[in-house]
Amino acid sequence: MKQNKELDLAWDFVTNTNRNIFLTGKAGTGKTTFLHRLKMQCNKRMVIVAPTGVAAINAKGVTIHSFFQMPFGPILPNDDLSSSTGFNRKFSKTKLNIIRSLDLLVIDEISMVRADLLDGIDKTLRRFKNRNEVFGGVQLLMIGDLQQLSPVIKEHEWQLLKPFYQNAFFFSSIAFKNSDPLTIELKHIYRQENPLFINILNEIRNNNLSKSSAEELNKRYIPDFEPNENEGYISLTTHNNKARQTNLQELEKLDTKERTYKAIVQGNFPEHSYPNKEELTLKVGAQVMFIKNDSSPEKRYFNGKIGKVILLEKDEVVVHCPDDDFNIDTKLETWENIKYTVDSDTKAITEDKIGSYSQIPLRLAWSITIHKSQGLTFEKAIIDAQGAFAHGQTYVALSRCKSLEGLVLKSKIDSNQIISDTNVITFNKNAEANQPDESVLLQSKCDYQLDLIHEVFNFYKFLYPVNRILDIYYKYRGSIEGIIEPPLLTIKTSVMNLLKISTSFKSQLKSLTNEKDTPETNQQIQERFRKALDYFKEQTKTHIESSLKQINFTTDNQAVEKDINKQLDTLEELLETKLLYFQGLDQGFNTDKFLSLRAKSVFLAKEKPKTPRKTVVDGTTNIELFELLRELRNEIASREDLVHFQIFTQKSLYAMCETLPTNKTELKAIHGMGKTRIEKYGTEILKVINDYCEENDIETSKDMIADIPKPKKKIGETKRVSLNLFKLGKTIDEIASERELNENTIYGHLASFIPSGEIKITDLMTQSTYEELKQLIPTKTFKNLSDLKLQLDDKYTFGELRLVLEELKGS
Repeated sequence: MKQNKELDLAWDFVTNTNRNIFLTGKAGTGKTTFLHRLKMQCNKRMVIVAPTGVAAINAKGVTIHSFFQMPFGPILPNDDLSSSTGFNRKFSKTKLNIIRSLDLLVIDEISMVRADLLDGIDKTLRRFKNRNEVFGGVQLLMIGDLQQLSPVIKEHEWQLLKPFYQNAFFFSSIAFKNSDPLTIELKHIYRQENPLFINILNEIRNNNLSKSSAEELNKRYIPDFEPNENEGYISLTTHNNKARQTNLQELEKLDTKERTYKAIVQGNFPEHSYPNKEELTLKVGAQVMFIKNDSSPEKRYFNGKIGKVILLEKDEVVVHCPDDDFNIDTKLETWENIKYTVDSDTKAITEDKIGSYSQIPLRLAWSITIHKSQGLTFEKAIIDAQGAFAHGQTYVALSRCKSLEGLVLKSKIDSNQIISDTNVITFNKNAEANQPDESVLLQSKCDYQLDLIHEVFNFYKFLYPVNRILDIYYKYRGSIEGIIEPPLLTIKTSVMNLLKISTSFKSQLKSLTNEKDTPETNQQIQERFRKALDYFKEQTKTHIESSLKQINFTTDNQAVEKDINKQLDTLEELLETKLLYFQGLDQGFNTDKFLSLRAKSVFLAKEKPKTPRKTVVDGTTNIELFELLRELRNEIASREDLVHFQIFTQKSLYAMCETLPTNKTELKAIHGMGKTRIEKYGTEILKVINDYCEENDIETSKDMIADIPKPKKKIGETKRVSLNLFKLGKTIDEIASERELNENTIYGHLASFIPSGEIKITDLMTQSTYEELKQLIPTKTFKNLSDLKLQLDDKYTFGELRLVLEELKGS
């Protein structure tokens, strides 16, 4: 494999560029081996899919329809997959995380994938990863041979798709044409060694079988050929019924005792993906074929090897194959059905076994359909291509055989049996004329690394959430309080500036590339990268991070609140991603390191708790009063079974905290506080404001006596009154009632005596609440009491927080 230049070139393109690759080649050129190597050694985050259940099991992947949750019918270019009826398009968080962190999607047996299905994959990847790039920016590796099995499409389905597609093959898809794909054809054939046979197969493959080649091939025409029972010939036929009938007839001829082996199916393993019969009936003397490679270290058999049953035991079948000097004790083999998931610790895309199928890895093999023979290799085969009805069938059948000498034809091969699609022939000719070389590889590597570097410094994604919040603010500014516009405008200005610089920087780096080095190995580019990293990091922290921290708001409009918070969350996630890149790449740019950081960034939002914002209050000097009134509003709303802003609005709340109305006349002057509201809730509101003013020795209007008469007391005297009542055994509720004060005010009075030891904190709350808060509060960063309360569970009251804070200050 190491000496194969096409395989090495394909490996380099897949692992070191982001080019979309169609990897093709004649039968036996090592496509399957390449896929297995890629799965074991590639450092990109990848998923393997295939069009059918059997192909997916063989490729150790999943089906296209299950992974992308596609509808089975035609997918028209203007269809909205997110609203497909009758099909589950609700993706799990795990699936979304896999898609969003995906680098490489491998599609095996691409020849069977219809154009509309490939466009459906494009739509899904764009929806969840990057809507502006083909396939969402995910690299595609498409493996298959267009001269073999073709897409299955019914006539009524084609009538629906015909207006949009030239043909049903994947290369007719809109996304494929827009993805600047490369075709790499593997040319070294490992299966056949005879140059004459290889030439004949190539002519059949290209639909130009010469007269001399036809004559040579038809020397193998032996219409009455009857193989000896020990020679190990398998018959390939076009129709499933014919193959099944032949196998049953030959099994019936044997007069030995039959034995049935029942498969063990565990978990989720759909019946249509079973690799052989769930109940496998065999007899001594039956010709069988192995349908799996030997999983033991001895590697005694491979998928497609033919042999004869010589002994049947309860849990094993002994098989002897022609030309082997040993018998094969065949026991259960297991096929696994997997689903992709994300490792909770490493965040790597991993395979979870969701089901398994265990069975003796054999099937009756006097005959097999050409369709089921794809991917297999036979030493000796009898081929009946008469009745070939589909593109590529004749080529598939003949190319299964290792040699011309091991081939027997039951009917002559002529042009009638060679059905080829002109679309495929044209595509293959164009692809063959444009095979990439080392110069294209180097350019693709450079472009790939420059794109990744640009991604590090590209701040374009910041614009949408910034503009969205500003639009919301300008439309609903009457119902929003807080600081939003100035910091957002600072962020927007900074982002626009960084976008200009990053575009210019990408052009500069491109001018520094040469014919020898990639950006990764170019010292001049690395030096510029590190300097740019320092600049962008400083600008990001100074203008974006600091401004984002200044944003706080409050609103009664829940829809507005939800939308703003959603966009702020997005901004925070984008910021965290940039800072992650800047920190992780501070020693220079490295592709593998960047891919690892990019994958990690997908999970930042899930791991980092969101910072609460909605009532982080700025814009008023009386923050504690704001919290007291807010709590009163919630209590009344709960009591009256109303929405909180029906008591009074957020704008009214701010106004009350600023103007401190202490009578109903002053309260009526507050915007939104009409006669009805004042009659219902005015007394309670004024009581809280007056208590607060008295507590903090704030001078109030002279006519407040008209509403709530209270003699002015000296500083500290009112607190001592509350303390004395508490020592007499009265509860906080009783003291508040007797003194006509708010309960939180009494809490405040008593809290002031905790440092002197006159009050024990556990006199005012349960021991468990005290211990919890004592542990929690020191772990929080907060501007004020209101900020702290927002970050903690609602079960803790404002008064309890004040008590614990007072004690912590004194200790």
